[in-house]
Amino acid sequence: MVLFHVWVVAYAFVPGGPLVREHTDWVMATTMIMIGCGVFSSLQNSGSPAKQTGFQPPPNPAGRRQRSYYIYILLLLQLLSASIAYLRFPSYDYTPHHPDNKLITAGIWTIHFSIDDDLRASEKRMEFLLKGAELDLIGLLESDQQKIIMGNRDSTQYLAEELGMWADYGPGPNKHTWGCALLSRFPIVNSTHHLLPSPHGELAPAIHATVDAYGEMVDVFVFHSGQEEDPEDRRLQSEYLSDLMGSTPRPSILLSYLVTKPQQGNYNTYVSERSGMKDIDRSDWDRWCEYILYKGLRKTAYARLSRSTITDTELQVAKFQVGQPDGTGEFILEDQVPEDLRFPQLFRGEGVRGHRYHVFNEPRYFA
Repeated sequence: MVLFHVWVVAYAFVPGGPLVREHTDWVMATTMIMIGCGVFSSLQNSGSPAKQTGFQPPPNPAGRRQRSYYIYILLLLQLLSASIAYLRFPSYDYTPHHPDNKLITAGIWTIHFSIDDDLRASEKRMEFLLKGAELDLIGLLESDQQKIIMGNRDSTQYLAEELGMWADYGPGPNKHTWGCALLSRFPIVNSTHHLLPSPHGELAPAIHATVDAYGEMVDVFVFHSGQEEDPEDRRLQSEYLSDLMGSTPRPSILLSYLVTKPQQGNYNTYVSERSGMKDIDRSDWDRWCEYILYKGLRKTAYARLSRSTITDTELQVAKFQVGQPDGTGEFILEDQVPEDLRFPQLFRGEGVRGHRYHVFNEPRYFA
């Protein structure tokens, strides 16, 4: 049954997968039938209850007192659980890292279900990197762990609590995707979830959220496209998402997994007049999966952070200023940038815990 849970989502990669595509109902029906068979078999093997002569234990004079102790213990556990729930209740007083400059630091990361390269849970290591990068918006991809095969865990809630952020879980486990989520230090005013066209390959989830960033409404899109093996799926998804992004006049940020080469193929649909979106750095040719796009904001910086052994995908981060016209986009030196608009020095050189600025070996800043 655990393997069956893999088949209904990973149908694009397993033998016979298309036959059970999106059929969680089959999983549930099979589970109930097997439970029923087990109950029926147990009743048949146990014989008639009327013919059984069970062992009768001697009466316990202290039984009533013991039962009262059980009630006291149960009440104590209930009070303890209520106290823990109260202490964990979110404060909702979250603030961005650099409010004086109306700065948004946004990142995209494919976390592969919070399982690291050694198959250990990676939530705490993720927390360290995300906190050190001073992120205000985080798009998490392949984040759905609320299935049997992922241990019914909830890294999204853990990260939201520890980082002090609102959370949007994206399409749920019943939508048969690998999941996407959004964490935000800005209040999430509205959110809609989308399943993009996927006639052949795995389903492509997307979040379209509107956040209140310094009094201005900013749209944030989190999206995971289909795989390389399904070009028609990816073409249809690029058209759907471009129309969705082009439909909003508000400033927007796309935190995404696009599966395309820069300035080729579907890239030119995502970055087009149709969508109104711009690439954070058109000169960064060494990309295939993760991209950050934007419109209606001033881009100030862009960096790529190595993953260590947390997952197999880097963390990409960009900085934007709200309410400012976009600049020329020319590269400038870090000492020309106000200190509050710079990336942390923590990840320069060799970095820390295996995380460092890589590819360019330093952040890039824009005029």
